[in-house]
Amino acid sequence: MLWYILSISKNLTQTISLVDLATRERLLGQRGFVLWLTGLSGAGKSTIAYALEHRLVENGHAAFVLDGDNVRHGLSADLGFSPEHRAENIRRVGHVASLFADAGLIAICAFISPERQARQSCRKIAGTDRFAEIHLDVPVEVCEARDPKGLYAQARAGTITEFTGVSALYQAPENPDLAIDTHQLSIRQSVDAIVSLLIAHTVIEA
Repeated sequence: MLWYILSISKNLTQTISLVDLATRERLLGQRGFVLWLTGLSGAGKSTIAYALEHRLVENGHAAFVLDGDNVRHGLSADLGFSPEHRAENIRRVGHVASLFADAGLIAICAFISPERQARQSCRKIAGTDRFAEIHLDVPVEVCEARDPKGLYAQARAGTITEFTGVSALYQAPENPDLAIDTHQLSIRQSVDAIVSLLIAHTVIEA
């Protein structure tokens, strides 16, 4: 099987579209971009991501959320939660997000993505000039107090193993493009901060 895969890979060629990125971006009136929201479970990644998507679309921008739970139902349905499978999940999402950016969309990725190296790889895939890492910097105590899915309780009870923040390490970003504490800022304030970031990166106009 491995030989078969390797033999196929030698025959693959990358096909270039007849429509270039500049044309797509002119059509949409924005720059293709990847926003990567990372943080512990309960930090507010999905909540902020969908609120941001709604704000952007309301203002006439093309944006789409890639959410951890949704991706696990399809793209990564074959993966578990071992460190290796988590890394593969993020690798897949990084490539999909980059394709979205190639189409001129603003891809909003909401994933715990605990490994620093995996997030850096996603930045490299998308391109440094069209990727921003946003750390939802919320103390684990606050996230656990929220525990919207009851996951922390299950992790403490040992029902869930390799749970980030309890039995598995979370490597916080060292130099994120933006850090947001959703314990201190409202959803609207958090979205405002990200929109300001997009304006600063000339992804959208003010």
